[in-house]
Amino acid sequence: MTNPAFTGSRLTETPAVPVSVSWQSPSNIALVKYWGKTGRQLPVNPSLSMTLSEAHTITTLTALPRETEGNVNLDFWFEGKQNPAFGERMRKFADSITDIFPWLQQVNLKLETKNTFPHSAGIASSASAFSALALCLCSLDSELSGIMLEESEFRSKASYVARLGSGSACRSLFPGFTVWGASKALAGSSNLLAVPVPEVHPVFKTLRDSIIIVNRGEKPVSSSEGHNRMIGHPFAEARIKQAQKNTAELLEALKTGDKETFMRITENEAFTLHALMMTSADGFMLMEPETVRIISRLQLARKENGLHVCFTLDAGPNIHMLYFEDEIEQVNKLIVEDLLKNNKQNQVLQDFYGNGPVKMA
Repeated sequence: MTNPAFTGSRLTETPAVPVSVSWQSPSNIALVKYWGKTGRQLPVNPSLSMTLSEAHTITTLTALPRETEGNVNLDFWFEGKQNPAFGERMRKFADSITDIFPWLQQVNLKLETKNTFPHSAGIASSASAFSALALCLCSLDSELSGIMLEESEFRSKASYVARLGSGSACRSLFPGFTVWGASKALAGSSNLLAVPVPEVHPVFKTLRDSIIIVNRGEKPVSSSEGHNRMIGHPFAEARIKQAQKNTAELLEALKTGDKETFMRITENEAFTLHALMMTSADGFMLMEPETVRIISRLQLARKENGLHVCFTLDAGPNIHMLYFEDEIEQVNKLIVEDLLKNNKQNQVLQDFYGNGPVKMA
């Protein structure tokens, strides 16, 4: 069901000349994981993420004059080249939201996009891609209709739209930490869209994220398929309770500056995510031996050196190392002299706490 507040109307006149908008939108890394969905892209449990800074998508969407109405017509370009396969996914997404943007059937569309990070690098490219597209759609809607929304309403609408393309994308619309999914621990939280965490201790705004690449290849099981395998999962009910509890505790830790609780929950959630994959009816494993080796070395080094460093994993084998600005030198030394030993990829992507999307034009 579409939120009535976000439904649109048809254009009385189609544009006589091309109208373009551009947005830069970041990816995010989930700390409390979204795993399992229902209905029209609704989560079965709340998730909490940190918006990144360096990993982002830049998207330009252009509405071109069109003589007759009809099916959505979208011309997709990725990094200067036409990409029919991903373009078809974008076209189907646009076709699914004509209830929100009826004018999509009244114009021709050109969608141009590029990433600042490599595909299959352990960073959610769908989060940045669909959040950037949602922002462009909402901006173009304002340009064509002449109806301007207040900033908070605009971001909420864009988060709602982004969710319909990729669940994690709805969390990329805001700076810092974001919650998606109804939680008693955060007023205003919703399954329909994400909301920013209002109280964050300054120490958590110094967080760094070093992403160690273990395997750049395509995953054998997609995230969409992984979500589907949560249907009828024997631990589904317990997982929902765990996620609610972890969300509440992590929100309190972010508020008070509790590093120990932050690290404990972040790692617990990473292990839980991959345990759910392995224990589904048709179990599968996305961690690799190198993933396990690096995690073991990291935990040992933390115990020996007292570093405030922890890890999380997305739905893949690559490792996000989270730590604080005041320990950059020690952690970088650990990465170079220990964790990267015998790593065939020998690649680390550096990122940090981000300030959210930026309108380019």
